[in-house]
Amino acid sequence: MSPSIRLGLRENLAQFSLLVVVNAFVGAMVGMERSILPAIAEHDFHLAARAAVLSFIIVFGVTKALTNYLAGRLSDRFGRKHVLVGGWLVAAPVPFLLMWAPSWSWVLFANVLLGVSQGLTWSTTVIMKIDLAGAKNRGLAMGLNEFAGYFAVAGSALATGWIAAHYGLRPQPFYLGVAFVAFGLALSALVVRETKHHVAHESKLHGELPPEGVPTQREVFWRTTLLDRNLSSVSQAGLVNNLNDGMAWGLFPLFFAAARMSLEQIGVLAAVYPATWGVGQLFTGALSDRLGRKWLIATGMWVQAVGIGFVILASGFAGFAIGGALLGVGTAMVYPTLLAAIGDVAHPSWRASSVGVYRLWRDLGYAIGALIAGITADALGLSSAMWLVAAMTFGSGLVVAIRMKETLKAHGSDTALPPTCLPPSELRDKLTRRDRPVVVDVRSPDEYAAAHVDGAVNMPLDTLAQRAAELPKDALIVTVCGKGGGRSDRAAALLRTLGFATARSLCGGTQGWLEPAEKGS
Repeated sequence: MSPSIRLGLRENLAQFSLLVVVNAFVGAMVGMERSILPAIAEHDFHLAARAAVLSFIIVFGVTKALTNYLAGRLSDRFGRKHVLVGGWLVAAPVPFLLMWAPSWSWVLFANVLLGVSQGLTWSTTVIMKIDLAGAKNRGLAMGLNEFAGYFAVAGSALATGWIAAHYGLRPQPFYLGVAFVAFGLALSALVVRETKHHVAHESKLHGELPPEGVPTQREVFWRTTLLDRNLSSVSQAGLVNNLNDGMAWGLFPLFFAAARMSLEQIGVLAAVYPATWGVGQLFTGALSDRLGRKWLIATGMWVQAVGIGFVILASGFAGFAIGGALLGVGTAMVYPTLLAAIGDVAHPSWRASSVGVYRLWRDLGYAIGALIAGITADALGLSSAMWLVAAMTFGSGLVVAIRMKETLKAHGSDTALPPTCLPPSELRDKLTRRDRPVVVDVRSPDEYAAAHVDGAVNMPLDTLAQRAAELPKDALIVTVCGKGGGRSDRAAALLRTLGFATARSLCGGTQGWLEPAEKGS
């Protein structure tokens, strides 16, 4: 691995900052719809049913969720940058479709493209920042990423609301989208660099896994969805977080309009929530690196529930703004912390795929929230729909409090990882003790016969997974190859995944072991 590749925000400041800017343009693409599309549905296309008005969020949420899942797998296979650029190309027609859509079905198609684009671009910027940051500042990295995206959502919503109030709902507000796509695509294609080399470097520090030790995509899906207590707790919290965001996106503008707020006031109120959310993440991401993930997530969900309730009970602009700000604060506590927790739990070799599964469930929340809110609002009214979502949000916080464990490792840093190889001098000393280690030579039988460590047993690497049951679980296992690294590192990493937690390779391999003896003779 090239010595020039290092992990950390300071070490990769230029590329990290560039990705923050790119993600701001990604967020701005969503923001341009946020304050005005429900109004366009009612005024331009005469949609009356709440479920029909919210159909654009359902379409957006489903396509973004499915694309998130694919984005993780695609970025592992083809590289992050290619996926990022592809996402911007998909976004290119969206502003023009929204400007000139002759029917609501065209708006829905534009939101299909927007969902695909968001899934590819936002997922990839998240994955790339995790790649660059390493373990020490993962929460801060996610806070900066989500700050950029959601502060841009707020700025774009505010700008399009102001433009719509002064110049009309279409086409003028969507001119901004053309600029967002142009700048985002140019930066991604011409300046952003691939980050997969950083993944390989972190895997080396973490304990690199061979193919036998990497879970299948099916296994990653079920671990992140249900089987792993921490990953599945994170996934359900992400889903419910975006469920209430889908409700806020679709119902808040209608609720504010029913309270006789002007279009310009609705634009400001639509911006308060994501602006607070965005700015708050500058602090909450870094805070999770100090205080931990679990209770920041649980408390954040409860604050969101309080914020929704405050909006329902308020009767004017100031009350609506306070409720939106509380909702934003709660979301800021949760959003970067959830991503950081995924990074804590998932190994670098399958982390991008796990992030993809998490973002699949999280962004299905948009669709589920819009569907529940729309149907309930049509049946029982806007307030009842919003109370239902508030109760679900509070319940999600209880799930985290009861089921999830703390994922932040004490003093976690790239330099604090345990050594993965044992020096020959230390092995010689351990072999004289009563609880002597078991030395496993993972080379071929011919290589083993030519020379080997005293007392080593021969288990070639390609048979190790099948023969691991022959080894004692309570002993230190030391794996050996010819010169150290390579096969012995992979063998030790494989054994650690099979439950031999202390397995380590021999520094310098057989050659390093024999050199002192040759010098002594």
